Amino acid sequence: MALATLAPRVQIAPARREQIWRHSQRMARSRERWIARTAFFHDEDLRYLRFLIPENSRVLELGCGTGHLLAALKPSLGVGVDFSEAMIDEARKRHPDANLSFLLGDIEDPDLVRSLRGPFDAILIVDTLGSLEDCQAMLERLHALCGRRTRLIVVHFSHLWHPLLKLAEMLRLRMPQLPQNVLSPDDVAAIVALADFEPVKSEKRLLSPVRALGFGRLINRFVAPLPVLGSLCLRHYSVFRSAYGSEPITSASVIVPARNERGNIEDAVRRIPRFADDLEIIFVEGHSRDGTWDEILRVGGKYPQYDIKALRQPGKGKADAVFAGFDAARGDVLMVLDADLTMPPEQLPKFWHVLRSGRGEFVNGSRLVYPMEDGAMRYLNLIANRIFSILFTWLLGERLTDTLCGTKALRRSDYLRLKRDRAYFGDFDPFGDFDLIFGAVKLNLKIVEVPIRYSSRTYGETQISRFRHGAMLLRMLWFAFRRIKAL
Repeated sequence: MALATLAPRVQIAPARREQIWRHSQRMARSRERWIARTAFFHDEDLRYLRFLIPENSRVLELGCGTGHLLAALKPSLGVGVDFSEAMIDEARKRHPDANLSFLLGDIEDPDLVRSLRGPFDAILIVDTLGSLEDCQAMLERLHALCGRRTRLIVVHFSHLWHPLLKLAEMLRLRMPQLPQNVLSPDDVAAIVALADFEPVKSEKRLLSPVRALGFGRLINRFVAPLPVLGSLCLRHYSVFRSAYGSEPITSASVIVPARNERGNIEDAVRRIPRFADDLEIIFVEGHSRDGTWDEILRVGGKYPQYDIKALRQPGKGKADAVFAGFDAARGDVLMVLDADLTMPPEQLPKFWHVLRSGRGEFVNGSRLVYPMEDGAMRYLNLIANRIFSILFTWLLGERLTDTLCGTKALRRSDYLRLKRDRAYFGDFDPFGDFDLIFGAVKLNLKIVEVPIRYSSRTYGETQISRFRHGAMLLRMLWFAFRRIKAL
């Protein structure tokens, strides 16, 4: 096929495009040998992409080459596109799986994009933006292939490594490459933003592209994630979502875990605003000693005009209560409200509006922005919370000022996905807060914090033990570092 028939719409620098095409044609047969020669780098690259893209996802890879990466991700449906017929021929020969399709075409051709059937769970662009004539125009067309859950994942080499990469080519340690647009992470973010994609997360990985006498894996796992050193990493991974992907929500379930909170039950019902036309309140009682269960039943009978449900949690701990409530809920949106009411229920509409507007997909309350009432939080707890917020912000790559705020909200459909993936983290969190946050990070949900006014208790006592639970939080930090950062 002549190049002119591949991309007749592109008028900019046709000589450059033909040069790229001819280079791809020449390198197709040797591509897999180069991958084998640099196997350590490709294995490390794949390791993080597997974290971002779970198996059995619907994946579109633009600029797929010989298809090794798409096949390694084990998608339920994988579609690879490349404008080199030699690359596509190699991909089809090497990966004849029924769930993989390799298409010959130019990803800058609007007709090609229109011919693809979306939405996909992930659209993957690896080391391809630098070869395009108009990155923004190509990205803008991808909205047609996106749903709310679709994540655009852009992977590219750090511009800081450009001299070393060219040296590696001269020494035949890396497959020869043609000159490309050298894009910094800020350049990529700016172009993608112009195309109306919103950032979800950005990570720098892979400090050692070689085995380094067996130390390469240790360096990439434990040294590369560290502050400052991380800025020197070879690879940039940026995750975005379409600004136009949305799904309507009409109902909500407010889950209220309650243990020894008898004096707060009726206030919770009276103070929760009716921010959704279809709203249910689910009390999950946790083996109380002060008559909380009887009070829940009494209040439910007193307010028959409200949809109030009562459950007794099957196990122990707040996490068990929260997930029991989530499993029983029917609302499009699931919210957690602590029964101590230190987070004023009147603030719940803010969480609802973030989800309904599409500005976020996981909403976390923050008690540490506004000044709080005297006595609302003990001083040592406040200091510890601020320290943990800094550590978890670095660890998760998301700005979280208050990981332990009990009020959180997400869509029920996202909770069901999170629940299916909980085996990745295991049963490690007695609070439930980190189970939800880590799950949201793993799902690449757009996380938004809502500042709230933190009030003092009017009934009961705090059930947080500073030292026992503080030690537990330190263990969670180490656990999350190994499962999220040190991959």
